[in-house]
Amino acid sequence: MSDDSSPAKIAAALRQWIAAAPPGAKLPSTRSLVAQHGASPVTVQKALRSLAAEGVVESRPGVGTFVRAARVARPNDFGWQTAALGAPNHRIPQLPTALQSAPNDAIALHSGYPERALLPERLVRAAFTRAARTDALVDRPPTAGLPDLQSWFAAELESATPAGTTPVAPSDVVVIPGSQGGLITAFRSLAGTGRPLLVESPTYWGAILAAAQVGVQVIPVPSGFGGPDPDALSRAFEQSGARAFYAQPSFASPTGALWSPALAGRVLDAVRQHGAFLIEDDSAHDFGMTADPSPVAAQDDGGHVVYIRSLSKSVSPAVRVAGLIARGPARKRILADAQAESMYVSGVLQAVALDVVTQPAWRTHLRRLRHELKARRDLLVDSLREHAPGAQLEAVPQGGLNLWARLPDAVDLGRIVQECKSAGVIIGAGSEWFPAEPTGQYIRLNYAGPNPGAFPEGARTIGQVLSRAT
Repeated sequence: MSDDSSPAKIAAALRQWIAAAPPGAKLPSTRSLVAQHGASPVTVQKALRSLAAEGVVESRPGVGTFVRAARVARPNDFGWQTAALGAPNHRIPQLPTALQSAPNDAIALHSGYPERALLPERLVRAAFTRAARTDALVDRPPTAGLPDLQSWFAAELESATPAGTTPVAPSDVVVIPGSQGGLITAFRSLAGTGRPLLVESPTYWGAILAAAQVGVQVIPVPSGFGGPDPDALSRAFEQSGARAFYAQPSFASPTGALWSPALAGRVLDAVRQHGAFLIEDDSAHDFGMTADPSPVAAQDDGGHVVYIRSLSKSVSPAVRVAGLIARGPARKRILADAQAESMYVSGVLQAVALDVVTQPAWRTHLRRLRHELKARRDLLVDSLREHAPGAQLEAVPQGGLNLWARLPDAVDLGRIVQECKSAGVIIGAGSEWFPAEPTGQYIRLNYAGPNPGAFPEGARTIGQVLSRAT
C-alpha cells in the first residue's frame, strides 16, 4: 500500500487492496492503516467513510470494516401472494384516463377537474390561514360534521324546495370526505354487496369504480343527453328487484344531461312506486352556465332521495368535503357506515370549506366561473365543428365540465385515443363511462383544463386522426 496520508490516496490504495480481496474479507484495522500510511485516525476514517458511501465496504460496529459482497439483481417473487389473497370478489376497473397525469406540453382534454385558474384560490388560502388559528386544528369534530356546515348544506337544498314540501333539516346531513366516499357508503348501505343497483348508462366512472369496490350488481338503464328512459327504469326495477337507482340529474358526467322537471317527476314517481331510493349525485352543482341545477331531492320529503353534493371540484381538490343528505332509518345506516369507514372528516377541511362558501366573494366567484366555463365550452364546440366534424355532439350542455362526442361506428376507438396521445392531445375514451358494453364510439372532452387557447389545435389533431381512420 502507498505511504501517502491524504484521505483520497488512502481510499485509492484500499480500492486496489479490495479488488484483489474476496467478498466479505476484513480490511486492516484503523490502527494498522494509521501506522501504514502515517496518517491520523480521522484521516483514515474519512477514507473508510468515502468507500462505504460508494458501497464497496460495510462497517460493522465493534467488529471492523469488510469488503461488501456483490449484490446480484434478481426478479421479485410475489407469487406466494396469489394463494394468500385468493380470487377477488369483484374486478376493480383500471385507473381512468380522467385521473392520469399529462405532460406539460400536451393539450389535456381528459381531466375530470377544473384547472387551478378556475378555483377560488385566494379564498381557499385565506380560509386555511384562519382555520389554522382556530380549535379546528386540534379538536375532533362531530361524526356527522360541524353543525354550521350541516346547516349550510341543508339551507342550500332548502332554497330549491317548493312550497308544500317539507325541507331537510341540518340533522339530516352527514358530512363525508368527498363524493367518492359518499357513493361507496350509499351503495353499501342502500344496496349492499351482491345486490342489484340501477345506474344510468353511460354514467360517472367514479360510480362504476365505487360499485365494483362494494361488490354490488350493476344494472344499466339507458340514458343520454335527455336523461334516462323512465319506462326502462320501471322495467329494470321490476325485473331486477333493485331498491336503489344512482343518477346525476344536473349536468351529468359524461353526457352533460340536465333533467327536465317532467322527467324528474316521472323518475321520482317510479322510485316511489317501487319503494326504492334515488341516489342523486349533484357534484356538478356549481358548474351551471346557461341553466341552474334543480335537485330532485328538493321535491322529495319521503326519504326516497339520498342527495350527495361535493365541494371538492368547485372549492379545491385539496378540500375533500361533501354533504350527504338522507332522512329516516337510511340516514342512521349511512352514518354508521361512514363512521366505520372514516370516523369523521378533518375539522380543518370542514372549517375551510365552510369559510369559503360563506364568504360574499364566493358568489362573485361562481358568477365569474359561469362566464369563463361558457367561453371555454363555446370555443371547444366551435373548434370541433370546424376542425373535427367527425366528432358529433348530440347537444351542447348547459353546465358541467365536458363535451360528449360520438365518433363514426367503424373507427377503432383505442387507436384513435392512442394516436391523439402520440400527437400530444390527451382525450378520454368513452368506453370508461359505460357500466356494460358501450352503445357507440364516444370520447369525452373536458373544457375546464389548462391552456384553452390550444383547443383549436387539439380539435384539428382529433380531426386529422379521424380522417386517417375513416
